[in-house]
Amino acid sequence: MQTGYYAATGGMVAQFNRLDTIASNLANANTAGYKKDQLITGDFVRLYKEAQSDLPIANHTEEAAQYLNRSLSRVPMITDAYTDHSLGAMQRTDNTFDLALSKEGQFFAVNTPQGIRLTRDGTFTLNDEGKLVNKQGYEVLSSDYFQTKTAITLNPQDSIVTIDKNGQIMTNVPGSTQMVANKKLLVVEPQNLRTLLKEGGNLYIPDQADPLTPQTESGGVMQGFVEKSNVNAVNEMIALVEANRLVGMYQKAMDAQMNDMNTEAIQKIAGKN
Repeated sequence: MQTGYYAATGGMVAQFNRLDTIASNLANANTAGYKKDQLITGDFVRLYKEAQSDLPIANHTEEAAQYLNRSLSRVPMITDAYTDHSLGAMQRTDNTFDLALSKEGQFFAVNTPQGIRLTRDGTFTLNDEGKLVNKQGYEVLSSDYFQTKTAITLNPQDSIVTIDKNGQIMTNVPGSTQMVANKKLLVVEPQNLRTLLKEGGNLYIPDQADPLTPQTESGGVMQGFVEKSNVNAVNEMIALVEANRLVGMYQKAMDAQMNDMNTEAIQKIAGKN
């Protein structure tokens, strides 16, 4: 394969990946608690150096492991992807069960059919059974869930419900303003955010090796607020235009490589004969 055509193809594929990521970010620009994804564009040399220590593999020699095709060394490609967990803006709603986390790296925990998942989306409600659930209807977990396996349940007669900065839920005694303690929200802070996997539905799969230890003094729960997405729509639109233009440029380079240059080469070779 002609190296110029290969480089242009690699660049176009990288931009297609960028377009997919940008489209996903824009689609979730108004999703509460959503964290944008970012891609890192590198080249063949970086990937080669990272894998070089793993060679030789089966049927390869140490001499082969030292080989580096210089003509492919600068082909652009996606070398890494990560989620930007920076805080989004806090929007006041004054809804009792709208909760936000003002500290980066903290998450609420919910119980799904696939297991425990983490989320930053604190737009919770009460279901028909009085259980605190998220948008998908999954139960929001309490700090003592691993001991009691019971859900956060509120009495319909609880006319006053307050939740402090550490996630402690307080409800009033029916017919009075006296407040008593209910469950406490399970707020966790994973040790390594890079190990979290997005599952869809604004949920994250926690690393099994990272214990979900309750934060007794989390200090970041805000009642009556929701955290908006950290996607900057203007920046994403600029990146979208840039990626589209680069796709067009790579397409022109591929066309020139395959048509113009090949035609000229064929004519020169035919002329010599």
